[in-house]
Amino acid sequence: MRNRIRGPLAFAAAVALTLATGAAASGSALPAQALENGVARTPPMGWNTWNTFGCNIDETLIKQTADALVSSGMRDLGYQYVVVDDCWFDPNRDQAGNIQANPSRFPGGMKALGDYLHARGLKFGLYQAPLDRTCAQYFGAYPGATGSQGHEVQDARQFAAWGVDYLKYDWCSPTGTIDDQVRTFAKMRDALAATGRPILYSINPNSIHEKTGPRRDWGDVANIWRTTEDITNAWNTGQTNGYPMGIQNIVDVNVPLAGYARPGQFNDPDMMVVGRGGMNDTEMRSHFALWAVMAAPLIAGNDIRNMNSATSTIMKNQNLIAINQDPLGLQAVQVGNDGTRRVLAKRLSNGDVAVALFNQGGTTTTISTTASAVGLNGNSFTLRDAWTNAVTTTTGTISASVPSHGTVVFRVSGGTPAPPATRIQGAGSGRCLDVTGASQANGTPVVIWDCHQQSNQQWTSTTAGELRVYGGKCLDVNNAATADGTGVIIWDCNGQNNQKWRFNADGSITAVGANKCLDVAGNATANGTRLQIWTCTGASNQRWSRL
Repeated sequence: MRNRIRGPLAFAAAVALTLATGAAASGSALPAQALENGVARTPPMGWNTWNTFGCNIDETLIKQTADALVSSGMRDLGYQYVVVDDCWFDPNRDQAGNIQANPSRFPGGMKALGDYLHARGLKFGLYQAPLDRTCAQYFGAYPGATGSQGHEVQDARQFAAWGVDYLKYDWCSPTGTIDDQVRTFAKMRDALAATGRPILYSINPNSIHEKTGPRRDWGDVANIWRTTEDITNAWNTGQTNGYPMGIQNIVDVNVPLAGYARPGQFNDPDMMVVGRGGMNDTEMRSHFALWAVMAAPLIAGNDIRNMNSATSTIMKNQNLIAINQDPLGLQAVQVGNDGTRRVLAKRLSNGDVAVALFNQGGTTTTISTTASAVGLNGNSFTLRDAWTNAVTTTTGTISASVPSHGTVVFRVSGGTPAPPATRIQGAGSGRCLDVTGASQANGTPVVIWDCHQQSNQQWTSTTAGELRVYGGKCLDVNNAATADGTGVIIWDCNGQNNQKWRFNADGSITAVGANKCLDVAGNATANGTRLQIWTCTGASNQRWSRL
């Protein structure tokens, strides 16, 4: 859904998003081939018309903004895509069914506009919708019904002929199941591929619809996909995933989806609102920093032609842009979150780790983690503050005093990377070790659940024999007990024997302190079955493999 345009029907057909405790985001049952179109190897960067201008757009605005991207130096920092959002088109297709530019707003036509952008080293983006109407048309803010439904191949060919490099495709309807959405979005995916032109494909399945964006890995369908409702220039709107979304609300939805991000395929928490008011400078800096470490598209939504110095400084932060554009294409994973202090860590291609210390509370607080918790071994590290560029050293502690709603980001160098995290799958159940509800609270039970890519199934083995999750929590035999049937939980890593495990040649995993095996209770296979220790038997409910 688009910002600023809302009607009484917007939520009438919306369905509350519920995710089963401890589950992966549920996905479509439809098979779909992976999207490998060669673009978006790092998150796209650029500018979109909607957040500031809505339907009030024309070719003069686009050209002036393009020139401002060049003269401000933003293009050279990576802001390349200029995306013309809703309301650019004529309300009617021509007699042959071709979509065409609105002649009063874009008298030179879209091909000429694309040429203007390309001549300045920029890339050309357009907006369209997969059903009969765009969002502005759905709410009566713009005439006509010129969505791509039934015209997918024709429109894709037209976009390619105009030199389009980026298509934003917005659902704009309360109708359709998630499987219907997959099928419909895939039509344009395939139509774009058939043109032979590499066009970045951006989808939003959430518009006027049940929030399906977080419910599957859409990387088989699109390069980037919206995970949330529309952003607004506010810190917290109190929405779980409903219109409109503040920065804190979006972060809460987007962080658990880190496992879906990779080169060519990124979670999209919506265009940025840096420079649009509604928040203080600390919150604006947090917004940009969090988008950077979450490997989010950095699509500006302000008026580039009239940026103040504070906005310019945020948008041009080269340290954060480099973290965002790292070629590994990883999204930061959550290492810790106590409700106030949140720690995110993003592994980088040269072995460094970007660490975000995010204060969600209302007062200044100290936030701390360790190099070990963010995936680095050793005892000598360098920290570069992404905001101040100051360089300090540490033997392992990563800590800062962070203002309310602030985010300090360090690029941590030194040491050696810890072994990569893996999932651990049971031979008998086919399901994976899973921290119930993705909770990070001490004492949370560990269960089996359908294997997925989220952080509550990502386990790292240490040389001390620990199995770590979220960086700082260990697989733990409850109360250091040794009796058959003792439950297995997570707890702060403490080096005790009830947190040490040994992988054996037969696939079993021994709890060192109890000398018993990691066991699925009752030899069950259902999601949510708890894990325990039990006398080793060699049965399939005690055999495990790394994925």
